[in-house]
Amino acid sequence: MTRIFWATLFAILMIGTAQAQQQGPTAWVQIEAQPSLAQARNSIRGYATRLEDVNGFSLGGGWYAIALGPYSPDDAARVLQVYRAEGVIPRDSYIADNNDYRQQFWPIGANFLTSPALVPTPPASDTPPENAAIPDLPDPDPIDETPAEARASERILTREDRAELQEALKWAGFYDGGIDAAFGRGTRGAMARWQAAQGYQSTGILTTRQRAELLQDYNAVLADLGLDIVRDPEAGIEIKLPTDIVGFEKYEPPFAHYTPVGDVDARVLLISQRGDNNTLAGLYDIMQTLEIVPETGPRSLNDDAFTLIGESALVISHTQAWLQDGEIKGFTLIWPAGDEERRTRLLGEMQESFARLDGALAPTAGNAGTQSIDLVSGLEIRKPRLSRSGFYVDGNGMVVTTADVVRDCRRITIDQDHEAEIATQQDGLGIAVLRPLETLAPLAVATLQNAVPRLQSEIAVAGYSYGGILGAPTVTFGQLADLKGLDGESGINRLALNALDGDIGGPVVDAAGSVLGMLLPDGGNGRTLPEGVRFALDAGALRKVLEEAGINPASPAARAPLQPEALTDHAKGMTVLVSCWD
Repeated sequence: MTRIFWATLFAILMIGTAQAQQQGPTAWVQIEAQPSLAQARNSIRGYATRLEDVNGFSLGGGWYAIALGPYSPDDAARVLQVYRAEGVIPRDSYIADNNDYRQQFWPIGANFLTSPALVPTPPASDTPPENAAIPDLPDPDPIDETPAEARASERILTREDRAELQEALKWAGFYDGGIDAAFGRGTRGAMARWQAAQGYQSTGILTTRQRAELLQDYNAVLADLGLDIVRDPEAGIEIKLPTDIVGFEKYEPPFAHYTPVGDVDARVLLISQRGDNNTLAGLYDIMQTLEIVPETGPRSLNDDAFTLIGESALVISHTQAWLQDGEIKGFTLIWPAGDEERRTRLLGEMQESFARLDGALAPTAGNAGTQSIDLVSGLEIRKPRLSRSGFYVDGNGMVVTTADVVRDCRRITIDQDHEAEIATQQDGLGIAVLRPLETLAPLAVATLQNAVPRLQSEIAVAGYSYGGILGAPTVTFGQLADLKGLDGESGINRLALNALDGDIGGPVVDAAGSVLGMLLPDGGNGRTLPEGVRFALDAGALRKVLEEAGINPASPAARAPLQPEALTDHAKGMTVLVSCWD
């Protein structure tokens, strides 16, 4: 065992300290990957005290690799075998090549991706003499300056340099004071804590090398983004963008679209249009309907600016826009959730670099391309999973609808703008009663008919036949065909009516505008009904459910049949769009 240990140690040291190099393909022994730069830095320091040829690279996607090399492919295989056999590297270490790696972050300032392979020089005998000296490993953290020298080099830093060091210390979690470029007690304490965490002597004065290391760590998260100033004269905006991640695609006013070009599913919108504070408020409202802006997250609007942040399990969307001199300009950054370190740093760079140029995006800019009512300036509108109809049953805005539309919803809305909750639900009857989270003022409220309606009498159904596309309910006329279901069930009315799925849940009214029932979903029990046959839950069953929920529905006063136009207006006034959102 001792013989193997000495042979292995000697071979490894010779590999690490070999001076000869050779041209040709290079390979690496990847021994570890970490999901953040901080974790990679902490881990790589441990390896560097035990092993030679330790390097750190960005892998992209927020991951960082620790690798040994560079070697020729054959030598890399030999190193992998030796180290793995001795248990000094993980068993799942493997051979990698240059194409697997991006920016090098360790050693500081190195770029071994373009270096020739090291040539290991094996020992003449695998058993060194007993008195053979073991070469000393180099000190991984040599002192590059004394405290006095560090103070001297610190004096030539500009105010911007000093502020950047404070920002880097804050980013690293060692400083919680203000960015004032003054190295007072708080900043000195932060420096000392950072030095201790990195294994340096805690002097509270960063040396030139330590400052470089801190700033490299601080900026490494941006290294593989291709961060560069982009001037967009059409939009009249100059801003730093991650050009390795997004590239210009098209203009669709008021947006300039920059879409993914790399392996990160991100995008940027530049916002540019002429307008006033009403235009700004309108843009603020419209953007909250877009799929790219999740519904949860902080947001604010004032007379000349707005901020709109949407957060979901998959993405974070950050929008800022400002009104100045009759022009609205700003940007949106959409970035994958879970990559906060890069997102927040990139966002800060974009905010700091944002500059207004002359002019704004013309309304006719770009190619109109394919148009759709589901798109706003090339962006998808957020849509509900299911929409049905419902109707008001009291003056506070309580709504009746079918139970299927509100099943397993994360959010329920009335007319898309008003959130609601389920007050009561009876799946057996297929009915749900909704309570708005704010008091509403209906144009009309249902009055439930007490009398038995006459067969073959004229009836009408109000509903959002096309799921809200038309923006208002439609009214469909028909006849009352029977007062029971096909199997003789009570509480069900059969209608001779051509209705659509969007009408389900809408009120069935008689010629005087009194509610006879609620339109039910088609089919069920394996049946497919012929065209023109629908069913409604009758007014008696509706009244019973409402009374159990504490609602006393109004009864109609005796009145003559309404003219078709008046009946249509009355039925529309009580009908609402009920939407279920995931």
